[in-house]
Amino acid sequence: MSAKAVAIPASSARSSLAPWLFLSPFLICFGVFTVYPLIQAVLLSTQTTFGPGATRFVGANNFVALFRDPLFWKACSNTLIYTLGSIFIQLPLALGLALLLESPNLRGRSWLRLVLFSPSMVGVVFAAMMFGLIFEKRTGLLNQLLHGTLGIVGIEWDLDFGWLQQHVMLGLIVASLWMYVGFNMTFFAAALQNVRKDLVEAAIVDGAGPVSRFWNVTVPAIRPVAGFVVLMSVIGSFQLFELPYIMFSSSAGPDNRALTIVLYLFQNGFEVGDLGYATAIGWALAVILVGCTMVQRLLARGEEASA
Repeated sequence: MSAKAVAIPASSARSSLAPWLFLSPFLICFGVFTVYPLIQAVLLSTQTTFGPGATRFVGANNFVALFRDPLFWKACSNTLIYTLGSIFIQLPLALGLALLLESPNLRGRSWLRLVLFSPSMVGVVFAAMMFGLIFEKRTGLLNQLLHGTLGIVGIEWDLDFGWLQQHVMLGLIVASLWMYVGFNMTFFAAALQNVRKDLVEAAIVDGAGPVSRFWNVTVPAIRPVAGFVVLMSVIGSFQLFELPYIMFSSSAGPDNRALTIVLYLFQNGFEVGDLGYATAIGWALAVILVGCTMVQRLLARGEEASA
């Protein structure tokens, strides 16, 4: 009896430690690369740094200064404009192209799908440099085309017109359209495969037109994927950095009209050297993204409840 009493606890102890042994690689990596950096980020946001090793505790002063910083709000407004352009211009175009590719009378569907998707495989740096050259003064492709085309009908076009100087956000949005419309199109094209053909045929029999079928049959079927694409577009837009940084030669553009939240974080952290203030900007961005995610989830739940 005594031997059995000793053996049972030893076996149960080994069985209780086995799950933790298998989980230990993940827990170690999670602690080292996620928990520890988050704790350090919280601590760093309460400090002001003056180069490597020179810090001073300031408490919540970084966040107070952040809400009083006009450049931060300028960066927020610029980022919001870009985000709205991504949602209300880019995503409808992506959905329209997906619907076009689903047309039964369309020829060369595979090649067209490849052509539209291929820009998303190009790096952001390459795209930024390419559109920087397209919108360049005098030698830029856009000014040269307008000068030559309008010259045929007797209209003089100024080759010194600065697209990137006068239409900052328009240039960024056009560049992002070229890169991401085809990428988002693939999500919508996959979602359209879930539209039930029998419901479409029933709607046709009932006399529903194309617009009515789209709103009453297609949209409800693709709503989950559309919500995912909108959320990913919002998160990606708020993290905009490389595109304006390259297109405007490591600057925020004229009058900071290309300044985004992440670009402002980079300037404070790596150009000014105040990592504490940059961390506070990062936490503000995290709060914004969490808020957008919660709003999207609440809207999705409300739509499910109403359905």
